[in-house]
Amino acid sequence: MPPVSLWPDPDALGPITDLYELTMMAGYAASGMAEKRATFELFVRRLPPGRAYLVFAGLEQAVGDLLRLKFTEEQAGYLASLPAFAHVDPTWFEALPYLRFQGDIWSVPEGTVVFPGETLLRVEAPLAQAQWVETFLIASLNYPTLVASKAARIVEAAHGRSCVDFGTRRGHGPHAGFLAARAAYLAGFDGTSHVEASRLLGIPPVGTMAHAWVQSFETERAAFAAFARVFPENTTLLVDTYDTLEGVRHAAEIEPPVKGVRLDSGEVGALSKAARAILDAAGRRATKIFASGDLDEWKIGELVRVGAPVDAFGVGTELITSRDAPALSMVYKLVAIDGHGRVKLSPGKRTFPLAKQVYRRRDGQGRFAGDHVTRWDEKAEGEALLSQVVSEGQLVGELLTLAAIRERCRSQVSALPGVLRGPDPTGVYPISYSDVLESAAKTLGL
Repeated sequence: MPPVSLWPDPDALGPITDLYELTMMAGYAASGMAEKRATFELFVRRLPPGRAYLVFAGLEQAVGDLLRLKFTEEQAGYLASLPAFAHVDPTWFEALPYLRFQGDIWSVPEGTVVFPGETLLRVEAPLAQAQWVETFLIASLNYPTLVASKAARIVEAAHGRSCVDFGTRRGHGPHAGFLAARAAYLAGFDGTSHVEASRLLGIPPVGTMAHAWVQSFETERAAFAAFARVFPENTTLLVDTYDTLEGVRHAAEIEPPVKGVRLDSGEVGALSKAARAILDAAGRRATKIFASGDLDEWKIGELVRVGAPVDAFGVGTELITSRDAPALSMVYKLVAIDGHGRVKLSPGKRTFPLAKQVYRRRDGQGRFAGDHVTRWDEKAEGEALLSQVVSEGQLVGELLTLAAIRERCRSQVSALPGVLRGPDPTGVYPISYSDVLESAAKTLGL
């Protein structure tokens, strides 16, 4: 199955980049450098506050869309009209509609737990092409990785209780809902409220009802009864439009018994216990309690700790915006030209030269014990994380299915040392660099 695109028009993505990528491309052509073989690597400089690991996500869309990158003639004409390109040879613009990415890409698999400073994705291509895709790759991988990392923390906090993505309406634009639904699902969420993401990606759709439904009827009882008639097999009633516990009592009267009640406000711990008592007393022991309303990993973790009888959590704003840590320092840096190492020496932004591989070691209990970064052709102890996914502009084999990514993420997070897990981790994961890389960096002045 080919990669799924989440773009409304996946065939005109060439200019989805920063202007300076295109000016550099034109400059390389004018300087006779466009075909030099370049190696760029994508990594995260540092972890956001409160994070001990990240979950790599977004590769399917990043690669699938990158391989379709192209310019229309109209887009090429627009670039030619810009003052910045006034002195560029017109033949460069004429060639743009025929430009395609024809390089090679290596990547860690989606769903892999990753750490700062280590290579997540490597591009080897003619210099102009490798430059062209910088912005697109960062934008395609940065946000899904951010959301998947947040989702993994929420799933851990829930301790086996179901989590559902309710974030679509809170995202930064409609497209964010697609990306977040997928990222959350691969990190362990069980469903999404986003209908089109469900259809495209095979994620179970989940939804309850809105306060507007209840408000549209003369009484709450009438609203609940009408909803149950229309949706008898999937009735989850929102009980906090007026008085929450009275709403639970009204829900408990419905025949046949409803599937669930949803608490969307108030002190969920106390309300869920009172709701459970009301439902059980009415013989509704099978009716589930679903909680939502600005939940995050800390709130969910506390509800679990105090024994709140909540069966599932709907998470929206905190998930899709990763509100406590809403940005990643993901970058894409040149590390070699024609096989010769290149470094960046800026304070706080220094890089190691040459194409790399990352090896992950485990201890006797199967826990991650440390990562060792080497030159691409060195061998080291542990699992080699980067493998080739694109060769000469074509996919190599098939990417992991979403189900396989989901299982990989579950396995990866469970293999983390205890000090790196939970909402408030206390440890730092060890990462080392090979003597070959250290020597090359020293030679280049690092």
